[in-house]
Amino acid sequence: MNKTKLFLFGALLAVGMGACKEQLDVKNPNQPTPASAATEPGVIALAQGGVYVSGFKELKYYDGVPGRFWTGAMGFHELMGDIIGEEAANQYGNQIGMPDYVILDDGTRVNNPSSIPTQIALLRTVNVNANAGANPIYYEWAYMYNIINTMNSVLEISEKTTFAGDGTVPTTKKNTVQAWAYFWKGYAYSRIGSIYYAGVINNSVSVAGSTSNTYVAKEKIIDEATKNLDQAATLLSGLTQDATYNTVMNGLIADYNRVGKGAIMSPDMWKRTINTLKARNILVNTTVKAMTAAQWGQILTLTNSGVQEADNVLTGRSNANGDFFSNVDGNIAAKSTGPVGSITYKVSERLIQDFPAGDKRLANNFNQLAAPGLFNSDRGNSFNTRWQLVNKGKGMAGVVVLSNQDVGGYELYLSSTFEENELMKAEAKIYTGDVAGGLASIDAVRKYQGAGLTALSGLTADAAKEELRKERRVALAFRALSFYDARRWEVITQGRKGAVIVDKAGKVSTNATIMYNFLDYWDVPDNELAYNAAAAGSAPTKNPK
Repeated sequence: MNKTKLFLFGALLAVGMGACKEQLDVKNPNQPTPASAATEPGVIALAQGGVYVSGFKELKYYDGVPGRFWTGAMGFHELMGDIIGEEAANQYGNQIGMPDYVILDDGTRVNNPSSIPTQIALLRTVNVNANAGANPIYYEWAYMYNIINTMNSVLEISEKTTFAGDGTVPTTKKNTVQAWAYFWKGYAYSRIGSIYYAGVINNSVSVAGSTSNTYVAKEKIIDEATKNLDQAATLLSGLTQDATYNTVMNGLIADYNRVGKGAIMSPDMWKRTINTLKARNILVNTTVKAMTAAQWGQILTLTNSGVQEADNVLTGRSNANGDFFSNVDGNIAAKSTGPVGSITYKVSERLIQDFPAGDKRLANNFNQLAAPGLFNSDRGNSFNTRWQLVNKGKGMAGVVVLSNQDVGGYELYLSSTFEENELMKAEAKIYTGDVAGGLASIDAVRKYQGAGLTALSGLTADAAKEELRKERRVALAFRALSFYDARRWEVITQGRKGAVIVDKAGKVSTNATIMYNFLDYWDVPDNELAYNAAAAGSAPTKNPK
């Protein structure tokens, strides 16, 4: 075990217990001790705060422009996935999603004009501890290891806690708390293994910042994610949605998050959420051309037992205090809503071009500007746009609303959803020869979101794959899955042809080429390595690409 000054492995109990104080019964949330946490309300409070605050809100460093986890760390994904663009330079946001070059319809090649002209070189240059919070690679790592360490505390403390009640009540309470802890550890390891080239596995409480200094390959991190998710599922298999279960879940999930699709999941719903997340881990960490029949079979098995249309899932909402996130700028969609000259994230032209003709989701949520928004023309033209995301939509009945800046209005999906599950099922079917079945799943998602489109039929496998590609970008926009797709479809290395681009003069190209050349998996943050150097025998911490 190594001692490190880096705070992220020392997720303070004070942070864990600071969430939603009006709901929590904690002896001293500013100076918690094992004694204050080792009570039934204390450990439940720690389990709640360890996710919503330590995991998604509070870090040593924070910048007001990209925002916290759901806008900053996840914003990087949507920038690299070309769902949004950014001109602000904070955390290098205007460069992290900047392609190497674009070729316009007239043949003009516009290179990335930065002094560091490739994203890969940029990430290597800025990934130094001296950059502190300006290092974009730092954030997702820090948030996720906060969750892991706090959930380790929850597991350790829950073994020593006396839960009130008789008969099976104490066991139900303990197992519900521990299922929560194992699930969120699995979630955090999933995110680490899906974006970083290597990571560390910690299954004990990191006291005073102590942590393992043996780094393992990303594949081992995903294995650890699966292990924790399976442990959660095993515990859930022994639970029923009775009064005791609901009481504990009411303590684990803040009341303003327990609305809409965020209402308490039954144990079976929760297991389906786990299955969808496990399917995601297979899909997004393998390029399409490298997928095997066995892997497609695994995805089909998992998605057939994955999130269903009527299931509750894990969501987040704003409240008047902004305890979890701000209603006006606490999610990617909110930060992309409004006049294009005054918002952080700009809607990508490439997102808009992926909506099918006549799609009500486009009509209900976006306005086309009279004149294009032109931003930092020295940045390669890639985030100029003619489109504006509308707050609360335009009132079309039954059509999904992509942004809502009212307090409590936006439903932020924290993990698996029906749409993601159904589209993974569609992809597995198409790639295993059941094109008609895959198209039916795409249609199900479009119907669910109110797209108002004619059902797909009679398409070739290649045409079906293209419909699937576009639908994942459209249906899952602003949910931080786009970069995973661009990586596994090799768009980040092979580029995109037939792209719509608005140049610095406002001229629109409709058949342009974009060469992204993005790093597929990030190096371990130097913010970690500077204090926790890799031990002998560790896996490489730097992507060789």
